Amino acid sequence: MPNPVFRFATVQGQAIHWFLRRNCSVTPAQLGWLYASLCVVTLGIGALFWFQGAVLILPFAWLELAAVGAAFMVYARHAADGEHILLQGQRLVVELEHAGRLERAEFNRDWVRVEPGADDRSLIEVSGQGRRVIVGRYVRPELRPVLAREIRRALREA
Repeated sequence: MPNPVFRFATVQGQAIHWFLRRNCSVTPAQLGWLYASLCVVTLGIGALFWFQGAVLILPFAWLELAAVGAAFMVYARHAADGEHILLQGQRLVVELEHAGRLERAEFNRDWVRVEPGADDRSLIEVSGQGRRVIVGRYVRPELRPVLAREIRRALREA
């Protein structure tokens, strides 16, 4: 198998991997540490005011931390979302992870079709043998046709 240079893929032995991930500047673990430090500071200041006689500060501090915690949970739930496409031998495996739920589709390399949708900026449809998966959510719209051509070329040359 020739070893072509890919823009989005990595080649490991006879396998070609595409890891397409959400652009995530803060990991869920980092977010947890940030939230813990925010809780310590906020509750410390709230306790200081509570001891000074401002008894309503602490309930509002708890309410604020609950709201921020809920927002952080929504962010962290989707921080690890991504798509993994694997071409190995006669199989093309597509795994989509969304909010901790994993969807997997497996195709025969010879029967799979890779097509952009309605226009050049739409998502990429991978279909074959009665199954259909949409990929490319985590690639900039103008680069999706490049990704589709790259997957097609790898399928052809593998």
